[in-house]
Amino acid sequence: MGDLFWNKVAAAVIGLVLMVMVIGVVGDIVFPDEQGGEDHASLAYPIDLEAVMGGTGGSGPVVEEVVDLGALLAVADASSGERTFRRCVSCHNAAPDAGNLQGPNLWNVVGREAGTYPGFSYTAEMSAHGPWTYEALDSFIENPRADVPGTAMAFAGIRNDEDRADLLAYLQTLSDNPVPFPAPAPAETEEDMAAGGDMMDTAEGEMAETADDIEDQIQALEDAGETVIDDQAGDGEMPEEAPEDGGN
Repeated sequence: MGDLFWNKVAAAVIGLVLMVMVIGVVGDIVFPDEQGGEDHASLAYPIDLEAVMGGTGGSGPVVEEVVDLGALLAVADASSGERTFRRCVSCHNAAPDAGNLQGPNLWNVVGREAGTYPGFSYTAEMSAHGPWTYEALDSFIENPRADVPGTAMAFAGIRNDEDRADLLAYLQTLSDNPVPFPAPAPAETEEDMAAGGDMMDTAEGEMAETADDIEDQIQALEDAGETVIDDQAGDGEMPEEAPEDGGN
């Protein structure tokens, strides 16, 4: 779904939260507490807007950004990746049969099963990691210790998506048989956009119905409150206080 879809959803959620707040305020006014309304705050129902809006301080639901690795690799610069790889050469060789250093040799690393290069002692976590696809390498290079807890690799990682793509493009060249890049994700089609529009129309329709129901409930509360107030006005006369007996 596009950004417009999520913006509309966020607007709908915010509208619903505001309506819930209005109901609470109107109910507090129409039905005051027995203490004369001096302690409304203690009776109010707390609404954590930050929690309702996904912990973003009311900025809408958090939408995790999905990186299209195929699209990044399609325009990646292997020469730039080679410069980035200079940060790795103190721990890794990258030539055929060059042996291992502090880390394993990275020749033919793309497509290789993790933890299998001859002569290197891997941790159990790394040995169980699986094949080094481009996606797996990208995730590991971004944050090694988060991706493979228990790894002995001390490298902090590369957070920039484009820099990682350039490095992966260079790693592709370190191979007897370079592994093709994954294809970019397909562009959103008109059918997908239409489906998203239909979903949004349905959501907006449901929100409109909910808003109408809430308005009806508010009106019913106001009518009930007026009735209670009228009844109290008719029955609430206080009896006159008896005169004190002056003989006591």
